[in-house]
Amino acid sequence: MSVVAKHLFHPFPGRLRGAVRAALAFGLTAGVAVGLLGLSMASRAAAAPSLTVLMSDDNPAHSEFVQQLRAGQEPGGRFELVRLSPTGEMPQGVETASAETEPRANAGVRTRSMRPSAADANLTMAVGAAAARAAVERPGQEPLVLAMLSRLDYEALKAASPALKRGDRRVGVLLRDPAMADQLALIHAVLPQKHRIGVVATPESEPLVRELQRAAQGANPAWEVRVEYAPDARSLAAALRTVVPMSDALMVLPDLIGDNQAATLSVLRAGAGAGLAVFGASEGLVRSGGLAAAVSTPSQLAQQARLLGQKVAVAGSSNSPLVEAATPATVRVNATVARGLGLRLPEERELTDRLAAPR
Repeated sequence: MSVVAKHLFHPFPGRLRGAVRAALAFGLTAGVAVGLLGLSMASRAAAAPSLTVLMSDDNPAHSEFVQQLRAGQEPGGRFELVRLSPTGEMPQGVETASAETEPRANAGVRTRSMRPSAADANLTMAVGAAAARAAVERPGQEPLVLAMLSRLDYEALKAASPALKRGDRRVGVLLRDPAMADQLALIHAVLPQKHRIGVVATPESEPLVRELQRAAQGANPAWEVRVEYAPDARSLAAALRTVVPMSDALMVLPDLIGDNQAATLSVLRAGAGAGLAVFGASEGLVRSGGLAAAVSTPSQLAQQARLLGQKVAVAGSSNSPLVEAATPATVRVNATVARGLGLRLPEERELTDRLAAPR
């Protein structure tokens, strides 16, 4: 008698094996995913922007500029403030803060070391003339932005610093004042029927005068610019007596006259005596009796400096720095002066919008 052994079929072991294979596959896939995520996060952290800021003074405008830079640092980025001596020669301390580890609103600043490594920053920004002089002589290949410079600061730096001419690093320059074309556009918006601008300048102001003359010739309609030079304070009155009768308005340049309160007041008094509006590029001028000014605030300049840094970072090598004038953030008007001159001016916001419009 033969006995046929019948093997019962049990489906559960096979399903168990399939489940194990699926679990293993899932585990491997999840592990790879986690690994890739970790690599991605590490790559993102490594690529996070790092900013080194050189500062050599406690100028309120410079301090506001730096505060805005720190507040605008991207998450994961590293911010390092290098405080130089007032002459811009030796680091007095280094302050670092990370937007990844500290809330931006309450980010503390920690002293790290006396000698920062230029290699671990992908952008260096110098604030003010003394810091700019130190920055162009500082070794390193990372992109460099020189900010909060007047046009005359930049011209002096360019003449005195061979390192700025070598072209061995990418450099951007952000001037603190609006371009002359923007200032002439404001004057045209306020005095549309006038076309003669009077300026008293110093011999050192020649780069500003040339920029003003180019902007005047390129305007539509063109402006007639009358320039008189005052080598010293004693000759300022004589220069004003010559230029005022030939002008429809006066402009105070950001030079030795514009930076000197007594000299600026002399221009304002001469304009008031002749019934002429006086224009410039600072709120202080407007508060002191100027009619209007196209103003760039430190906070706005900080935002523009960041954008300039991005342009410089992706730019090819060049022997000449990329120079930008400040974009006017707002227009300030002295309403009392306007009434005294018998002028009815648009609102400050409307004038600001006109300056921002393409021309």
